[in-house]
Amino acid sequence: MRPDKRIDGWAVGRAVLLGLLSYPPIHLSAQDSVPTGYGTLRRDDIVVRLTTGQVELQVLPLDQQVIRLLAPDTYQSLTSLLQSRGAGIDDAAVRAGVDQPTLVMVSFLGIVPQARFTPEDVNITSRGRLFRPVGIVPITPTWSSYQLDARQQAVAIYLFEPGIGFREQLTVSYQGLTSDAWSRAIRALERERARVLSRAQQSPPDTTKP
Repeated sequence: MRPDKRIDGWAVGRAVLLGLLSYPPIHLSAQDSVPTGYGTLRRDDIVVRLTTGQVELQVLPLDQQVIRLLAPDTYQSLTSLLQSRGAGIDDAAVRAGVDQPTLVMVSFLGIVPQARFTPEDVNITSRGRLFRPVGIVPITPTWSSYQLDARQQAVAIYLFEPGIGFREQLTVSYQGLTSDAWSRAIRALERERARVLSRAQQSPPDTTKP
């Protein structure tokens, strides 16, 4: 179920991401063959949403084969986010015993006052296997409260074991709710992948935009 009106609090998340710049780089796993700088997709084109009576959940894969197809400013902000949280990601991966974790950004947005959320209940099913988070790196200070006011959000980077196929069907689940909306995202990503390769052959990327 989803609210009748689109919640507009996600603009805060974009501001958080754009503000995280100029941090030392981290090692990114599984570089995609698609070049950067040519994508046009928006986050809203590919995020998976689930809505309970208290919170709206958004799940966005941070795999290179996904985020390289987003618009350049969005790609750069997500890359800066990964760089800024590099030490935390590395520490969480070491604790989990995972060399190259699959990274996913998860956002909770409060729908009602004192909305409760349970971070560990976010799971992904891919290739017939259930993936549970092996680590969580908070981005916003609201994460540790496990409670949100209406339109307040909490954002974190989740670490999963390798093996999730983002070019295949997958299911996101949270507290008994499931979504297979990634099938729509796959179609959008594959169309954009073909367009990006065509654009890259015709002209260099536009680096004049901030």
